[in-house]
Amino acid sequence: MGFFDFLTEEIAMDLGTANTLIIHNDKVVVDSPSIVARDRISGKIIAVGQQANLMQGKTHENIKTIRPLKDGVIADFDASEKMINMFIKNIPALRRKLFQPALRMVICIPSGITEVEMRAVKESAERVNGKEVYLIHEPMAAAIGIGIDIMEPKGNMIVDIGGGTTEIAVIALGGIVCDKSIKIAGDVFTNDIVYYMRTQHNLYVGEATAENIKIQIGSATEDLETPPEEMSVQGRDLLTGKPKQVQVSYREIAKALDKSILRIEDAVMETLSQTPPELAADIYNTGIYLAGGGSMLRGLDKRLSQKTDLPVYIAEDPLRAVVRGTGIALKNIGRFKSILVR
Repeated sequence: MGFFDFLTEEIAMDLGTANTLIIHNDKVVVDSPSIVARDRISGKIIAVGQQANLMQGKTHENIKTIRPLKDGVIADFDASEKMINMFIKNIPALRRKLFQPALRMVICIPSGITEVEMRAVKESAERVNGKEVYLIHEPMAAAIGIGIDIMEPKGNMIVDIGGGTTEIAVIALGGIVCDKSIKIAGDVFTNDIVYYMRTQHNLYVGEATAENIKIQIGSATEDLETPPEEMSVQGRDLLTGKPKQVQVSYREIAKALDKSILRIEDAVMETLSQTPPELAADIYNTGIYLAGGGSMLRGLDKRLSQKTDLPVYIAEDPLRAVVRGTGIALKNIGRFKSILVR
């Protein structure tokens, strides 16, 4: 076993709809968009991650950009496997090895995932030389990453807003007591913005532009204490077909996102209503923790706090909370054995 251990490398992976992050030796070594670009004729993968992301919306017919994960689960098996493989091969410390080492992996999965989808993730990992593959549920990983002691007999509520799914869970004693996974998250926000620009400004914008609008001036509420400046958005005029530019304010984006955020609020309320009373008492004292890229939307914490009458805290570096937790679980496999899925 000692020799085998010597040949084994450990990696923790947060395989997300929008971004894939990998931790190796306690460092985030991969932080890339989950996108691949494939040559239609030869079927070869030309680029993954950041390079492929830059091609999005700008390709000709021979190149296709694919997002292999949809709603937090693998939609395109082949592309996701090649993407994982290329990400792992690009880890600097593993590139220097003569032969590909066996991997001990902990991979993060959404809580609403089916058995079949779970198997797809495991098989992908095994094909890239994963000898020991453990899976951990996303809200659990987020909680560990935020720094909550999940083994305590105390209730904590996590809302993890990713690219494909929003995971809401109440955790106690190292288990998920009640959870809800809804497919309203970052991608839906982006599509809301595309739709809004089309209907309100007759402006056709691509996904990359809409994503940029969301980051620059996105907001969950129309009354922000420190509002961002207006933003100039370029796209194609739907009436004349010419390129044009319009000014957009954060208030408009708040209107565009309102319906989707209402659905997240409803899901949070529903989860709270299913929480056992003793744990509800704990949550009243501890509040709600937000993680994931979507939690960085301006004013979202305030809005959820008003809706639930509870304090709402955003994790530090929310984008990496999940992968941090996955990394901690990897280092303490013995301690977290009960929450890992083999």
